[in-house]
Amino acid sequence: MKHWTTWAVAGLLAAVAFVPADAANISGAGATFPYPVYAKWADAYKKETGIGLNYQSIGSGGGIKQIKAKTVTFGASDAPLSGKDLEQYGLAQFPMVMGGIVPVVNLEGVKPGDLVIDGVTLASIFLGNIKYWDDAALKKLNPNAKLPHRAIAVVHRSDGSGTTYNFTYYLADVSADWKSKVGVEKAVQWPVGIGAKGNEGVANNVRNTRGSIGYVEYAYALQNKLAYARMMNIAGKVVAPTSEAFSAAAANADWKSRSGYGVILANQPGDQSWPMTAATWILMYKQPKDPAASATALKFFAWCYTNGDKMAEGLDYVPMPDNVVKDIGRYWTNEIKANGKPVYEAKM
Repeated sequence: MKHWTTWAVAGLLAAVAFVPADAANISGAGATFPYPVYAKWADAYKKETGIGLNYQSIGSGGGIKQIKAKTVTFGASDAPLSGKDLEQYGLAQFPMVMGGIVPVVNLEGVKPGDLVIDGVTLASIFLGNIKYWDDAALKKLNPNAKLPHRAIAVVHRSDGSGTTYNFTYYLADVSADWKSKVGVEKAVQWPVGIGAKGNEGVANNVRNTRGSIGYVEYAYALQNKLAYARMMNIAGKVVAPTSEAFSAAAANADWKSRSGYGVILANQPGDQSWPMTAATWILMYKQPKDPAASATALKFFAWCYTNGDKMAEGLDYVPMPDNVVKDIGRYWTNEIKANGKPVYEAKM
């Protein structure tokens, strides 16, 4: 497992956040889930080409709104749009990278990986049915842990979030109560807890609140030195969040089975599979109003697919498989056009 330091990531995030927006730079907005890897890719790409990325990490809901409003060249979302929505708005959609969502806790004496939790118990906590850390369900999963009689403080996203979409999708898949009472969406009516904006906000609130639990993309757990829980997967095996576990969950994904490659990776079979694995997607117009800007963005994404795997793996993300990347290149050629011609023909 590869770890990375807070100061290094903070520098990368600052670099990408404050690139001046001009004609040479690429504009995008959306998901906070992939922000660390987009920042690293952008930093390396700018050093190589001089072209920067002006990316607003505002959540998937915000990214979808901005691309629909045509205020950015691309939107980014961890919740894929349906084929119907893609057709309605004239959008192309393709996945960039995969990662894992992890439960994170702030509990005295609990280190990363110490705590084990399953989907039903996690749903019960976020429903407000399990209120204390020494609840019988948690003690059964953690017979050797010294769990305190401390109230559980739930932290969740307050913004429209693809991370929330994948998290609630998983909870609905394992818990009938969650499915009937809360459901699946980028923003839901949370039964309990306090809201925070972005993966950054949830991580910060958990770090500063004793007895808390939240959910973030794994990179944010590492960056903030948070104690993440191991999870019991659908095969009944306890697994840790690792790039290998995320890869195992994605191994059998049929990416072409959904419009715009919109495959959800939650609760996949396999002894090694992490149950809350997720992909993140890019949204662009099939007939862009600024073909040159779209071509510049696609050239950056092609560079990321071709040169960014090790950087992604260094942050514990999982790159897209080579066969999928090649298919995405053909998809760009066929779908993203100006005056009947592809705006960019990728060589990937």
